[in-house]
Amino acid sequence: MSKNLLDELNEKQQIAVVQTEGPVLVLAGAGSGKTRALTYRVAYLIQEKGVNPRNILAVTFTNKAAGEMRERIKELLNLPPDTSPYSSKMPHVGTFHSICVRILRQEIDQIGYNKNFIIYDDRDQLALIKKVMKELDISEEKIKAKAVLGTISKAKSNLINAEEFNANVSSYYEELAGNVYLKYQGRLEEANAVDFDDIIMLMVKIFDQYPKVLDKYQEIFRYIMVDEYQDTNQTQYIFLKNLASKYGNICVVGDDWQSIYGWRQANIRNILEFEKDYSNAKVILLEQNYRSTKNILDAAHCVIEKNVNQKKKKLWTKNEDGELIAVLEVENEKKEANQIVKEIKRAQKEDGETLSDFAILYRTNAQSRALEEAFLKQAIPYKIVGGLKFYQRREVKDILAYLCFLTNPSDEINFERIINQPARGLGKKTVEKLIQCAQDKGVSLLEVVNSGDLVEYKINAGKLKTLNEFGKLIKNIRRDRKKLTVSELINKIYVDSGYRKMLLKEGDEGEVRHENIQELLTVAQKFDGNKEDDLANFLEEVALVSQTDQDLEEQDSVLLMTLHSAKGLEFNRVFLVGMEEGLFPHSRSIINPSEMEEERRLCYVGITRAKKKAYLFFTNYRNIYGSTQASVKSRFLEEIDQELIEQEMVQEDLDSGFYEDPTLLEEDPFEPSSGIADLKDGDRVSHPDFGNGMVVSKEGDLVTVAFPKLGLRKLSVKFAPLTKK
Repeated sequence: MSKNLLDELNEKQQIAVVQTEGPVLVLAGAGSGKTRALTYRVAYLIQEKGVNPRNILAVTFTNKAAGEMRERIKELLNLPPDTSPYSSKMPHVGTFHSICVRILRQEIDQIGYNKNFIIYDDRDQLALIKKVMKELDISEEKIKAKAVLGTISKAKSNLINAEEFNANVSSYYEELAGNVYLKYQGRLEEANAVDFDDIIMLMVKIFDQYPKVLDKYQEIFRYIMVDEYQDTNQTQYIFLKNLASKYGNICVVGDDWQSIYGWRQANIRNILEFEKDYSNAKVILLEQNYRSTKNILDAAHCVIEKNVNQKKKKLWTKNEDGELIAVLEVENEKKEANQIVKEIKRAQKEDGETLSDFAILYRTNAQSRALEEAFLKQAIPYKIVGGLKFYQRREVKDILAYLCFLTNPSDEINFERIINQPARGLGKKTVEKLIQCAQDKGVSLLEVVNSGDLVEYKINAGKLKTLNEFGKLIKNIRRDRKKLTVSELINKIYVDSGYRKMLLKEGDEGEVRHENIQELLTVAQKFDGNKEDDLANFLEEVALVSQTDQDLEEQDSVLLMTLHSAKGLEFNRVFLVGMEEGLFPHSRSIINPSEMEEERRLCYVGITRAKKKAYLFFTNYRNIYGSTQASVKSRFLEEIDQELIEQEMVQEDLDSGFYEDPTLLEEDPFEPSSGIADLKDGDRVSHPDFGNGMVVSKEGDLVTVAFPKLGLRKLSVKFAPLTKK
């Protein structure tokens, strides 16, 4: 490496590059050029230290990151762009899984597998889990296959095999999951297959049982570098520790302040305790930020410094102070979206920003709905990053399909969608026979289902019974349809069809999908006028919104994403929406200190995505998950120094607000339910989504209720569907 290239690095980056021997921990703050330091370090080892490229291992978490690192290394080494990753002139660069698969192809026969093993993806795994559960006579009414798969994955991420898991079960659920785990693993081995979690777990097993194999790869990988070390789980940690135990030349780069994947089994202790694992470790802080203004960094630091379990550092920048942090208080989520649209248009016109210079970050996917509607109405192109647009989500489309079939019982497409949602054991051939019968007899599909006379179509008695039950479900809902509002109709479908019960068994994923259904109820409430055409108007608007989604030209688009999806990205202007207690920080973290620290790290990540300007929004009321709640300002906003903030209470004309019907603007239009107005401390109440709780305080029409699973929620007795116990 030439002197000129080293001169392109700052002082701390240079230290990270030239400190080639022994264990090194590079704590790299947001926007501090960690990837640059890593790639220059690889080039320095090869060009200045004379290390054979094939003795260097660089590990990343994503294929994209690995690809970018390879390209940068080729450029620094002056190699042709088409140089193969397997060339003798290139180091080993790849994800944990790709590196381990390469080794397993050589060594897996040591533990009884054939070297031509196959890898099961998520769908293969789930299909096998379901098959095993059926063989064990475990109904998905008891536990969901996805939940079991998640439990097995978590166990493997912590190096717990099936036998160890079963030896330590502590509940009926774990006992069932343990039985599935044993049989599932056996079936994988019979098929000479491994799943994604096995890849690293089996690698660790081989290293543990066969020291000569470990020694072989210790000799090959004499210099090890790891990106995003704070995201490693237990198996990845042990894998690296084994490889580095001979020569000790391991350099890990990461930021404990950006450890936000605890729910994926990432263990923040790995980076916090690196110096305990390697007593002679050299620690280098990369604190100079090249991305953001000084005010953005200072605001982010105000939030993150409240955490206890972390390494101390302070980001700084040579960039200008920049604009103050905009903290905007708005009445509700619709005004939140309207204000964002207004600011985007202003910045485009006055500052020359393009749409791709903006990002909107939220804590939960359900929050995207109000934002999407605002963008669609103003014809502003947008993209959902790392997820589907609201009306394209499977659970939303399923419930809408039920509504469409209620409206038109001859609708084949929506019939095919709902007949097995939730699963009713009716196969594709049975459904085709039902459609054929309707066509042959010239009747609706609902009439076919209710007829019970399908002998000529060779549908057995068991399936006839199931069809009859489905027919009764639809018939009952159609009977009640006229006396129900649109939102009540959706809720009835959701509960009576068994869909809600199905989602409750799917663990964390089911909870997210449940939240999306509740958000669909929020949309439906705008059409709750008890008019005959309310349902038709609702379905028409949804259909138009969905079509507009498809018609939008998205080359230059505003990006919408969860805070988790935003890690590693940067934008000129960033909007953080829903900065409210229970939403962000999430209600699950309220009573768990370690989860609260992760929420605070998530906030830090969100703020530091901004290069020029950060906007933080909170509402007075938020209509989300099907109910209107009085909001409490997020503690994270209170933690930012006031001199860094420009605070604004956004006032809009009433006709542009959430309540579009003028009759809803009359004084005190919401009458509290009987017995709710006189709530007092200690009263027990019930909420259809939050469950049972107890009133802990009351101020005006606002009551603070403690819910066992959610913590404290502040609710309005005028808006919240509370009942007194």
